[in-house]
Amino acid sequence: MRVDAHQHFWQLAARDGAWPPPELAPIYRDFYPDDLAGLLQEHGIGATVLVQSMPNEDDTRFMLDLADRHGFIGAVVGWADLKAADAPQRIAALAAHPKLRGLRPMLQDLDDDHWIDDAALAPAVAAMLAHGLRFDALVLPRHLPALLAFAQRYPELPIVIDHLAKPAMQEEPAAQWLNDMDRLAALPNVHCKLSGMVTEAGPGWTTGQLRPYAHHVLDVFGAERVMWGSDWPVIRLAADYGAWVKASDVLLAHLAPAQRQAVFGLNARRFYGIA
Repeated sequence: MRVDAHQHFWQLAARDGAWPPPELAPIYRDFYPDDLAGLLQEHGIGATVLVQSMPNEDDTRFMLDLADRHGFIGAVVGWADLKAADAPQRIAALAAHPKLRGLRPMLQDLDDDHWIDDAALAPAVAAMLAHGLRFDALVLPRHLPALLAFAQRYPELPIVIDHLAKPAMQEEPAAQWLNDMDRLAALPNVHCKLSGMVTEAGPGWTTGQLRPYAHHVLDVFGAERVMWGSDWPVIRLAADYGAWVKASDVLLAHLAPAQRQAVFGLNARRFYGIA
């Protein structure tokens, strides 16, 4: 059974003018579990990982409430201020919910590219480890050196890079992105999500355009540390859910059947502790 390792729900009224803006019409509305359930059933996906999209705990509580009421949500990745003085206490309170399995600071939106490379995060990371939480890294290519330092500092912390770090989907991958991903993949605690590529490539994307990026991640992380995700509903900006599933089957066609099963579900189940 497949797992979608990265999807979102949101309420525009709770976002107070935050992203997405009205001009992004395909995603400028509320998205709830009933909007996704049919797509999951159609494509044989039995569980999802619901990921935060606002830097506040209200959004995390909204997601946890949905997880209580919808069984297909297997895990929730929330948000906490990891540099707050009371971060350990806040993390403990959120982790009391059985489906809270990870945290994600929105690093791509922060002014400081080196925010994550800071010893001040130590108490929060200790709390995450104490409660068995994982770290989702929402980064851009320029953040990868700082993420490497963070991952080296905390080798026991399970980390997953969201959306391949959103590289520019050029004809050939940039040498710096290739090198930085190689260095991160050398660390056994770092994983990568095969997601977000079609949005970065934009309308008119082709499977051939995505292939060198997907194959590089699979080559350096190995099929056992890559997990498939849709990034729904954001993916609606460039493709429908079924088109991404079909493209992913093509991108993974060179793998052995057991490896494809791992990328499409087993790795996410293991990483996030989904039964």
